[in-house]
Amino acid sequence: VILEKTPFQEEKVSDLLKKHTKLDLQMRNDIYSTYHLYPPAELSEIKTTVVYPATEKHLQKYLRQEVHLIRETWEDYKNITLPFIQSQSFSIQWVYNILEKKAEADRIIHENPDPCNGFVLVPDFKWNQNQLDDLYLIALIHRREVKSLRDLTAEHIPLLRNILQEGKEAVVKHFSVPGSQLRIYLHYQPSYYHLHVHFTALGYDAPGSSVERAHLLADVIDNLTMDSLYYQKRALTFALRADELLFKKFQEAGRV
Repeated sequence: VILEKTPFQEEKVSDLLKKHTKLDLQMRNDIYSTYHLYPPAELSEIKTTVVYPATEKHLQKYLRQEVHLIRETWEDYKNITLPFIQSQSFSIQWVYNILEKKAEADRIIHENPDPCNGFVLVPDFKWNQNQLDDLYLIALIHRREVKSLRDLTAEHIPLLRNILQEGKEAVVKHFSVPGSQLRIYLHYQPSYYHLHVHFTALGYDAPGSSVERAHLLADVIDNLTMDSLYYQKRALTFALRADELLFKKFQEAGRV
């Protein structure tokens, strides 16, 4: 069964924004706002296609995505990834708005205000907080110079331990979910370059929780305890789509 939202018809878009359409504000942060919009039935058509019996070829047609695994050495990071990051205008003003209480202050679950080893814990946008099965929170550090896993050294262990311990305590307090039922990890590559830690329900197959992207926070702490420069020495593997600019940079450098 294939469900597809039919394309919006230009002449009917204005009907979606008329008074009879219900529009509920969910969140506002800087220039971004999200709403739940409930259009009238005649504008809510969903195209439904049924293929039965479906062959393996049919499944591959609709499920396959062209992605590639990249094995990034420290030299690759310095020569390819870091210059790419620095050349892009990745706006993270929304992160600073949360840290400065300019937006989403009422959504903060926990905060350690220490400017060096502190963080805030907030629900991720993907979680509507209506159920615990897909619990998803994000810890955002107060420090602004730490972009990703590659920047971490033993200096950051107190910060990471605070996130691990206080984060688990906050989730138990607010949602009665014990730490043993949480997956706590960092992404590499991250979707935005301000260090953050993901807290998800262990039973939830969260986007980005796969082995080629997720690094358990407890393991990161152990690795840095053994070697302060662990993430400046080892190669890291991650997946990139063929249409991503960073993938093209690795191609140009002959690293794919």
